Amino acid sequence: MYTASTSSTAGPSPLANPDRVVSLDVLRGFDMFWILGADELINKLGKTNHSSIMNGIVSQVNHHDWEWTHFSLYELIFATFVFIVGTSLVFSLSKLVAVSGRSAAVKRIFFRATALYLLGILYYGGASHEWPNIRIVGVLQRIALSYLGAGLLFTFFRPRTLAIVAVALLLLYWGLMGLVPVPGVGRGNYAERMNLADYIDKVALPGKKHVGDHDPEGLLSTLPAIVTCLMGVFAGLLLKSDRQPWKKAVILLIAGAVSVALGMAWGGLFPSVPQLAFLVPLKFPVIKKIWTSSFVLVAGGYSAIALGIFYLIIDVWKIRFWTLPFLWIGMNALTLYLVETLFKIPEFANHFVGGNVAKAFGDYAEVARTATGLILLLLLGRFLFRRGIFLRL
Repeated sequence: MYTASTSSTAGPSPLANPDRVVSLDVLRGFDMFWILGADELINKLGKTNHSSIMNGIVSQVNHHDWEWTHFSLYELIFATFVFIVGTSLVFSLSKLVAVSGRSAAVKRIFFRATALYLLGILYYGGASHEWPNIRIVGVLQRIALSYLGAGLLFTFFRPRTLAIVAVALLLLYWGLMGLVPVPGVGRGNYAERMNLADYIDKVALPGKKHVGDHDPEGLLSTLPAIVTCLMGVFAGLLLKSDRQPWKKAVILLIAGAVSVALGMAWGGLFPSVPQLAFLVPLKFPVIKKIWTSSFVLVAGGYSAIALGIFYLIIDVWKIRFWTLPFLWIGMNALTLYLVETLFKIPEFANHFVGGNVAKAFGDYAEVARTATGLILLLLLGRFLFRRGIFLRL
């Protein structure tokens, strides 16, 4: 997160700051690009093109039904954003602590977390519904709570302690999910509605749930989500260090690969390797919807690899000709995310490609509508960027 600028005149480009990690903004924008409509665009194209290649691409922008069975880009998008939040807070809070002290940092953390949490409630309908049909958890709320937990931990503890806390939280969640019996089901069941996280949502989470009686951003699974944010903190500490830039990229790539391998092993995704047979009793499946500890390692590892690649290309090799559209989004990710839903951009796009225009596109009418909505959001991001308007909490 960076200091807000609301100037109405053209401000200096973030690229002009030699100390800025531009790749972090670009990766945030790339991640948000899929959320803003690129995923839907691929799905719409898939309905008009049924080739095996297109089907493979479509599979990358859809969630697994439950347990991880193959690589899926879309399964990583939310976790990557939480990871990036952790990386960003290292830069913003380090400076604040150095200038104004820990108390100022704590106030900033609580203000941002509260504001983001309330925006999340607004995003899901706010007071337009009557209680209990108001959803009090969700994507923005999870980001808020992850930021709150990781931000406070970062402010008060050294990296070694943070690592211990992260490991402890992953093991605690694994222990709770595997050892605490669910009434009527028993212990160690990770199936939907049969696991402890879903059961706690059913009996303790008030308001509307996203899926019947439980929620993918529910109560218990917030604990491992904080670890995802802490993994981003470790990446931020690395980027902020005095190591040579190319070494930072290599460390991110290696650490990410190790994390992915550990997560997959924990998730039981290497059953054909005899040497790993001893891990079977310890299996904790890779499941995004309950944010299992193995998912934290897999998603955090891939996030570190992505950041390493982006950092190497953008900040080390300085190959930036392709980055501007993602930078437009990344510098105002929250603003564009809210605008996309609150102002119903897909419906607004019908003003440009509806009616007879849609008929002219034939089978590609929905593709044109989705692409137009995405272009409108890109143009808004470009406008804000060129005006130097960077809205931050």
